[in-house]
Amino acid sequence: MKKSLIAVTVAGSLMLGSCTFLDNLAKNVSSIANLVNCEYSLKNVSNVTVAGVNVKNVANGNISATDVVMLVSAITSKSVPLGLNVNIDVKNPTENNALLTMMDWALDVAQNEFATGNTNQNYTIGASKTTTVPLGVSTDLYSFFSKSGIEALKSFASSFNSEGKSSQLGLRIRPSVSVAGQTIKTPNYIQILKPTTSTTTNTSNSGSTNSGSTNSGSNGSNGSNGGSTSGNGMNLGGGIKLK
Repeated sequence: MKKSLIAVTVAGSLMLGSCTFLDNLAKNVSSIANLVNCEYSLKNVSNVTVAGVNVKNVANGNISATDVVMLVSAITSKSVPLGLNVNIDVKNPTENNALLTMMDWALDVAQNEFATGNTNQNYTIGASKTTTVPLGVSTDLYSFFSKSGIEALKSFASSFNSEGKSSQLGLRIRPSVSVAGQTIKTPNYIQILKPTTSTTTNTSNSGSTNSGSTNSGSNGSNGSNGGSTSGNGMNLGGGIKLK
């Protein structure tokens, strides 16, 4: 009798939890759909540093002897930290709010995925409005340049322009929303920055990141190319992933 009572209690709790989740899901379904329908575009990139060297100075031809020493020292010490701040404009073209609770990112170097990570920050994208979402990206590039050395590292630092963009660096994002403790992700990664050239350096998929929760060397799905990408037409059924 006691066992039956426990079983009924457990079953009731599970049903209650499921009902709560479904209720929250139903209440937020329009916001979830709108997250997929939002348009994502790069606003700007700032504070890009490679091994402590501000690449804006390199792009302007102001690389100093101190900068060169720092790059050489990075290779010698087996640590080449890359850091950049990316501001992403999220435009909601619909008549309802869109919710954003997490954003995964994938960093591509020389057309190879190098590191992944995420940032957890809640945003409400108002109806027919655009919200700027800041994203901090950081990783260690030593394994990428360990075989090719300082010349390849200097070439990489020099590939950035004054706007903080590099032909060797790409960035993809994957927005998510949390409902009843469950993370619901948009079906695919969305291309924000696209690497257009490769290098002769070692493309080992090993790196470390310290922005949010990170992994390196994981396989991501390529999003649409270009500066502005919309998720229109994406399947909200089987396409969205519950993690």
